[in-house]
Amino acid sequence: MAGLTLRNVKKVLGKTPILHGIDLDVRDGELVVLVGPSGCGKSTLLRTIAGLEVPDEGEIRIADRDVTHLPPRERDVSMVFQSYALYPHLTVRDNLAFGLKLRGASAQTIEERIGEVSSMLELTPLLERFPRQLSGGQRQRVAMGRAVARHPALFLFDEPLSNLDAALRAEVRVEIKRLHDRLHATTIYVTHDQVEAMTLADRLVVLRAGRVEQIGAPLEVYEKPRTLFVAGFLGSPAMNFIPASIDSGIARAKDFAVHVPASIGGPTVTVGVRSEDVVVAESDGQLRFVVDVVERLGFDCHAYGKVGDVSFVARLNGEVARTAMRGTVIALNVRDGKAHFFDVQSGDAVQ
Repeated sequence: MAGLTLRNVKKVLGKTPILHGIDLDVRDGELVVLVGPSGCGKSTLLRTIAGLEVPDEGEIRIADRDVTHLPPRERDVSMVFQSYALYPHLTVRDNLAFGLKLRGASAQTIEERIGEVSSMLELTPLLERFPRQLSGGQRQRVAMGRAVARHPALFLFDEPLSNLDAALRAEVRVEIKRLHDRLHATTIYVTHDQVEAMTLADRLVVLRAGRVEQIGAPLEVYEKPRTLFVAGFLGSPAMNFIPASIDSGIARAKDFAVHVPASIGGPTVTVGVRSEDVVVAESDGQLRFVVDVVERLGFDCHAYGKVGDVSFVARLNGEVARTAMRGTVIALNVRDGKAHFFDVQSGDAVQ
């Protein structure tokens, strides 16, 4: 296995800049997830690492070897696509063996690798079937197995679960995590799905319009977003944002007032509050929340409504979750230390 280094990687398609000088260091054995909205450049970056796209500027190193201008076959990487990319006329066994045969592996090595991968991914009963005889989840496991069988320096996953239904996504996501934990393989994984990103990653790379917004451990990025964009992108439901004016150390808006750190000056700030970071107040609270719609989740619920003139989502539990309905007015407090503050102009976090 090997680490990956990107330095000032830029890519232009036609006259449109797609990647704006990406810098990234991936440690040996690390699973890094590239996450961001559609069009942010994450798949282009992955294809550039794979050699399917050539950067216009910058350097790509795998295991400290400059591969910037090498073709894909010379980079020692394996890529798993969302479309599986299996050969329909070959059995599972032959699909697993295909890459090894191209590399000139011996018959004994091929059989050993097929046995290893089949056992690891529970493919042994499927070895003589063709892709058309497999479910979507089984096909994706075969695609993963083909990548693993080669023992590459770097694994690349391009939204591999996008074609699966919700139950299968959860199942295969767990298999990918187990596979990585077993192999300790250096892996770059692209997704727009926040659950995949948060549960799989050792580190997240949040991309926006071809630029890196933030890099860090999943909980670090979630709990301490550096920008308004990151705060709003990660989390379901998305973080609530309330424009407020600062007066005597308090950020105020209609039906809303929270203390701000002394380091934050005025006159305005955007306050961010996650739905799970509010609690029902015993009397007058910091927020006056008027419920519009309730999405019941069992013991908990997501209540959608307004704080003043701003849309707001609160995660409620217990008795208030059972009784909340359209028109209910609830006094809420923000949990200590859980309010986020962002500069109105730049969108950067301020503390």
